[in-house]
Amino acid sequence: MQRIPHSMKYFILLGLFTCASLHAETTHKPAPEIKKVSADMANAAMALLGGLDEAQVKKAFFPFDSEQREAWGFVPRERKGLPLEVLNEKQVGLVRDLLKTALSEPGLKKVDTIMALEAFLAEIEKRPDFRNPKAYFTSIFGEPSARGTWAWRFEGHHLSLNYTIIDGKAVAVTPSFFAANPGEVTIEHKMKGTRPFHAEEDLARSLAAVLKESGKAVIYSEQPPAEILTAEDRAVKQLEPVGILATEMTETQQKALMEIIAEFANRHRKELAESDLKTIKADLKNLRFGWAGGLKRGEPYYYRIQGTTFLVEVANVQNKGNHFHGVWRDAKNDFGRDILSGHVQHEH
Repeated sequence: MQRIPHSMKYFILLGLFTCASLHAETTHKPAPEIKKVSADMANAAMALLGGLDEAQVKKAFFPFDSEQREAWGFVPRERKGLPLEVLNEKQVGLVRDLLKTALSEPGLKKVDTIMALEAFLAEIEKRPDFRNPKAYFTSIFGEPSARGTWAWRFEGHHLSLNYTIIDGKAVAVTPSFFAANPGEVTIEHKMKGTRPFHAEEDLARSLAAVLKESGKAVIYSEQPPAEILTAEDRAVKQLEPVGILATEMTETQQKALMEIIAEFANRHRKELAESDLKTIKADLKNLRFGWAGGLKRGEPYYYRIQGTTFLVEVANVQNKGNHFHGVWRDAKNDFGRDILSGHVQHEH
């Protein structure tokens, strides 16, 4: 692979940054831990760009206000960005370094498993052109800076990670989509028993069963929807209230609900997870949990947890209930919209 001189790369990047940067001033006083996350992300993104050749930089880099920034999705399709399949081992390591700035060890393991399942499908379906474990793309939007406003995404089939950094003071982590097909590998294979989202399934099923047994109307439909209702919408609206409020639960049941939510939040590194969980817990009185479908393992089901703006949707309906889709959204702050527009309330 031909590499370009560092001096030339500097001017290429400078030209891109000059026409692409967007800075949104905020009055938010950032917590030191979030400033560290922002700096780590910026350093890793710059290291990645610095390790690419000119053609690769042009594939990876977009203006912050690019239409592509919110063009997220989780189905197999053509994507913009820089795919893993054109990178050498060192460059793949730089992408992984960037992922580590956002994800916890369990979160990174889920990402690895999702891509491994893509290789599994390629093998058993004999469609390596369609199921490609290296068709995961990195995109950087705007100039990475510890104090700047920019964003990045890592995405492919069954995975979409979107991070927006605003003035180095806040980090939005949604939309965040993780999925697995199959939800559990049951055939004879070296991956047999692989079930990356067992906790997200088992904890929610257990809580729904306990609530039903106690006479609570948590099950709002015997028939689950075929898919998550928000699909690949760029902006989500609050869904119909279903199930029961957290305030209708016992203290133990409320803790179980927060434990489910924590499974989603803790995919991210501690600083990000704690910040999001604090916000969600403060909205406990508005949280709702609803279930549709069967309660026996192996039966198709759907559940959602939603608060004032927070939303988790899970659908395990396809392939006779063995195809997990789960998404975490924020009706106000997906892609950092609320913070960027300056409407969020900040502590001083």
